[in-house]
Amino acid sequence: MSGGKRDTFVIFEVRQTTKDPNYGTTVEEGWVKASDAWAEVQDVLPSRAETIDESLTIQRRPARIRIDYFDGIDVTADMRIDIDGRKLRIVSGPAEKGRRKEWEMMAEELSTEGHEP
Repeated sequence: MSGGKRDTFVIFEVRQTTKDPNYGTTVEEGWVKASDAWAEVQDVLPSRAETIDESLTIQRRPARIRIDYFDGIDVTADMRIDIDGRKLRIVSGPAEKGRRKEWEMMAEELSTEGHEP
């Protein structure tokens, strides 16, 4: 375990779904906690992470997240990460580094701001 570097408590959330009893379709009900861990979070330095699409500015705040590998936690790309209220979606990974030593993933927070013409 890399105790000194893991200084940020993160919560992994998964989208909770149910089946509609009448139609059998999947109904999304929100996000619920799946697991948590201490992590090393490194914000990626700013670059051209802003795009404009039809008068909508989209900013991306990517971060590299590393957690120690341990049995009992299952992290998948369809989860999101809550870091002190900051919600990030996993965009790559999780990838196993070393022989069951740690997981690394890239996540990003999206923010949008509409501009009036």
